[in-house]
Amino acid sequence: MNKEALSPLDRRRRELGAYLRSRRERLTPADIGIAPGVRRRTPGLRREEVALLAGVGTTWYTWLEQGREVRPSAEVLAAIAGALKLDPAERRHLFVLADRPEPARGPVLEERVDEPLARMLESLAMQPAYVMGRRWDVLAWNRAAAVVFRDYGRLEGDARNIMHLMFTDPRHRRLIADWEALARAALGMFRADSARYFGDPDFERLIAELVRKSPEFRAWWPQRDVMRQLSGVKRVLHPRAGAMAFEHMALAVDDGSDLRLVVYTPLALENTVTKLARLIDGTTARKRTAA
Repeated sequence: MNKEALSPLDRRRRELGAYLRSRRERLTPADIGIAPGVRRRTPGLRREEVALLAGVGTTWYTWLEQGREVRPSAEVLAAIAGALKLDPAERRHLFVLADRPEPARGPVLEERVDEPLARMLESLAMQPAYVMGRRWDVLAWNRAAAVVFRDYGRLEGDARNIMHLMFTDPRHRRLIADWEALARAALGMFRADSARYFGDPDFERLIAELVRKSPEFRAWWPQRDVMRQLSGVKRVLHPRAGAMAFEHMALAVDDGSDLRLVVYTPLALENTVTKLARLIDGTTARKRTAA
């Protein structure tokens, strides 16, 4: 059966099986206290070893990895997660993929940034910030984000998507000091988010485009690594200001949507606070001169 003939539910089951297999193959016998013994023909643990650790039948677990129509309970999923030593983000991803038949989704409403959120965004005068949609599209941004990262208003369609910028835009890549580490982390968080919309054509189109355009995305996406949303330090190599460092955090907008407010707080490191103030003041002065 070819991919086009599979139903979304069948594809979800296959993705679940592939994910379990990828987690099993990364473990070694030593990870679970088993002596290596004779040389193994396959990487990682054997299916029967995972089944034994999880307290399920080997045949049943094999069917699960093969994407067959089996319906694991929450208790069994928890046992498998323990056997595979999944971290919290990986465990959450497993439960998302193994959900009961996907409920019918209504049409996706147009994402919008309401006025209170827009005003709060603009009030963050010395903190670059933007609002990100469910697919990681940049929906709104403040002036500080425009001067540090770019004027998102000049981008259209997928070009205004964080993953698209990260993996296909050379200018954005030059801006990020630790590009590979940050790109891998972003991909893991994006995969975890996208699992909730498995089969969504907008996600699938974006992912297919990234696979086509980016060799790194094409190589890393099949590894099926997932990560939880993290705060951390982002180092920027700004073309005018030079090296800058920001502490970043993504905050969920509690209005029933999947919007997130992403805020970058300048650090004393690399004299970032002063550099940011000069960038913003310089932009303001140029606007006044132009007027």
